Amino acid sequence: MDVEQGTMGVSRGAGNGAQEPGQQPGRGQEPEQESRPRVVIADDQELVRTGFRMILTARGIDVVAEAGDGAEAVAAAVLHRPDVALLDIRMPGMDGLEAARRILAQVPGCRVIMLTTFDLDHYVYAALSAGASGFLLKDVTSAHLAAAVRLVDTGDALLAPSITRRLVERFAAGAPRPAPGADGPPLHRDLAPLTPREAEVLALLGRGLSNTELARELTLSESTVKTHVARIFAKLNLRDRAQAVVLAYETGLVAPGGG
Repeated sequence: MDVEQGTMGVSRGAGNGAQEPGQQPGRGQEPEQESRPRVVIADDQELVRTGFRMILTARGIDVVAEAGDGAEAVAAAVLHRPDVALLDIRMPGMDGLEAARRILAQVPGCRVIMLTTFDLDHYVYAALSAGASGFLLKDVTSAHLAAAVRLVDTGDALLAPSITRRLVERFAAGAPRPAPGADGPPLHRDLAPLTPREAEVLALLGRGLSNTELARELTLSESTVKTHVARIFAKLNLRDRAQAVVLAYETGLVAPGGG
């Protein structure tokens, strides 16, 4: 699966006047230093962990711990409080999906990217439902791996909304709903906290619209759209745009095949 970038949702700094990529700093401005995300890598194959660690370290990303299974990954994340966890989906004992749920419950500031050798839609949907911010195949290029880590560290989703919508339409109807009291950040299945306008924006997010498309559809400025999206995320405990798409379908706000 190709991982699309550039159409991803609201980052932590959205709407704050941040410099656009490639823009030269103005007089008196210092160029921003590239951040150094802190990462935990979990994979049952030592060679995979070593390769990923070498790639990320060479590109200015700190690998603070490695783990050979899901339980070790959770322990490492709780201990080191990383910015990003790279988790293999298939690991002995506790798999990556369960590890993701526990890490996101216990280390709320952490973002999760799932890794697999299989490009299978149901894995992607399961990862998104677990709260992951992205999904990569293990044959990802070095540059793409580093870029993916930096992208989700900003609070963005790694999958384009259009891809996410296709996956959710295919699997949401038959997906089990989280049990009451299950581990993980609570998602509001009741959309009552939203204003009518915010519910409208969430429905359009569920259809895969970008901020530019949302602004055109609602006859609003992009900055106003970003404000609405940020408020939706805050009210519903959503991490990113991909999770918003999943929620829009799971609550019935958007019906599969409906748009």
